[in-house]
Amino acid sequence: MKKPDYQSTVEAFENYAIGHTSPEPDYLYELYRETNLKTMYPRMLSGHFQGKFLTMICAMLKPERVLEIGTFTGYSAISLALGLPEKGIIHTIDSNIESVEIGLKYFDRAGVKDKIITHIGNALEIIPGIDETFDLVFIDADKENYLNYYHLVFDKLLKGGIILADNAFWDGKVLSEPDKADREALGIIEFNDFIQNDSRVENILVPIRDGLMMVRKL
Repeated sequence: MKKPDYQSTVEAFENYAIGHTSPEPDYLYELYRETNLKTMYPRMLSGHFQGKFLTMICAMLKPERVLEIGTFTGYSAISLALGLPEKGIIHTIDSNIESVEIGLKYFDRAGVKDKIITHIGNALEIIPGIDETFDLVFIDADKENYLNYYHLVFDKLLKGGIILADNAFWDGKVLSEPDKADREALGIIEFNDFIQNDSRVENILVPIRDGLMMVRKL
C-alpha cells in the first residue's frame, strides 16, 4: 500500500480532529456561511475547530476581562464570549465596520450581546484608551503590528494572564526566508522570535490551524 504524503496525512488528522470536536451552534455555522458569501477573505474567520478551542480556553480560565484585537465578522468574539463567566466582558477592536456589522446580529442570537464591547478604529490608538486590565488577550489582526500590539497590551495583562496570537505559522512562511517586501511574514517572524526570547513569559506554539502562539505572563 502506498504511504500517504505528509500534507495529506496532516489534512486527514485535521479532519479527524474536527470530526471529533463538539459541533458548532447553528448560528455560528450561519455566520460562517454569511462570511464566505459577503467578504473577500473569509479564511480570516476563526471557524469551528479554533472557535471551540477559544470557548474551551475561556471556560477553563474564567477570565473577567478579555481583549480581542481583530474582530472581523465576530466568530471568535462569540466563541470567546460563550466560555466567559457570568460577569465576563470582551473588548473587541476592528478597523472595518462593514465586516463587524455582519456579526452584530449573531452576537444577539448567541445571547452574548451584553458581554461584547465593540471598538471601531485603529487598535494601536484604541488600546491605550481602554482603562482595563485583562486576563486574556487574543491577537488576530494585521500581522506586521503583532509585536506592537504585544508591547501595548503587556502592562495591561495581569500576572498569569494569557496572550493568544493567531497565524503564528503564516501559511508556512516562517520556515523560509521571506521576501523583504512581505511585511506580514516578517512581522510574524519578528513576533515569534521576540516571544521565544522574552524572559517575562513562558510560551508554547500550538499547531492548531495556522499556528496559535500561547503566552503566559510570569
